[in-house]
Amino acid sequence: MAQEQRGGSFLTVLVAFAANLAVALAKSVAALLTGSASMVAEAAHSWADTGNEIFLLIAERRSGKRPDDQHPFGYGRDVYVWSLFAAVGLFTVGAVVSIQHGISELTADEPATDSLVAYVVIGFSFILEGTSFLRSVRQLRGTAARAEQDVLEHVLQTSDPTVRAVFFEDAAALIGLVLAAAGIALHQITGSAVWDAAGSVAIGVLLAVVAVVLIQLNRRFLIGQSPSPRVVRAVLRLLADQQDVASVSYLHLEYVGPARVFVVAAVDLVGDAPEHEIASRLARLGRSLEQDEHVVEAVLTLSEPGAPVLGVADGPLSARLPG
Repeated sequence: MAQEQRGGSFLTVLVAFAANLAVALAKSVAALLTGSASMVAEAAHSWADTGNEIFLLIAERRSGKRPDDQHPFGYGRDVYVWSLFAAVGLFTVGAVVSIQHGISELTADEPATDSLVAYVVIGFSFILEGTSFLRSVRQLRGTAARAEQDVLEHVLQTSDPTVRAVFFEDAAALIGLVLAAAGIALHQITGSAVWDAAGSVAIGVLLAVVAVVLIQLNRRFLIGQSPSPRVVRAVLRLLADQQDVASVSYLHLEYVGPARVFVVAAVDLVGDAPEHEIASRLARLGRSLEQDEHVVEAVLTLSEPGAPVLGVADGPLSARLPG
């Protein structure tokens, strides 16, 4: 299940990369032909997105590397590092360039030229960006359904930063196209280039907001994000389903990559086995938990006498962690 999710994320990023590259080239040509500040901002936006997709593709590949002696939990957190680079790139290349160019064009007084070219490119870009956006929404809808969340709630909470980045970047791209079209149209109608420049600034502000949101979400996982109560309940259920476990008194979970957790738990074992058997039983329990593809490593110890027992939700509950 998790491997399928990672493969789906890689394909989603690859589709976004191809779409952004084609759009960036088209917008650059339109910006040269029209001299529109909004089109320059959109071109910068798309080139930033294209570069970001390269970071995200690297993130997908590196995060899938198997654990080794130097990285016993694997390389899952690498995906957050490269996704952070992508978010910073979106801010510096997309937002800063767009705002700076827009401000410099506020005092320009040039008539709108070749606006038809700009509109054609905007329409072409909307189709490609929309296709990429719909693909990311379809993937998120599937994982959100398994997590019993709506799409927006899931995209803000998912441990998969690549599909989240594609979702936000494509959403920002579609909104940016509307802002660019509005700026160019108002330039045509009023004859004032201020509207076109204002469109460029608005696009830059939009990109800055998206970049800050993505930076914050990636930072949260890099410093050690604990899973949601739903995931905690799932792992408790997974522990409770083990034949040797009578109860669980302590549980620590931490994301070490997309849909990957490190588990530390204190359990009370069934029966009253001698000490030399307990270590062996705990080790077997840990290996059993690690059979779940979402558990990178499980460290178990005995509960202290009289320690409060953590409750397990009644009813069927999937032990999988879809995000």
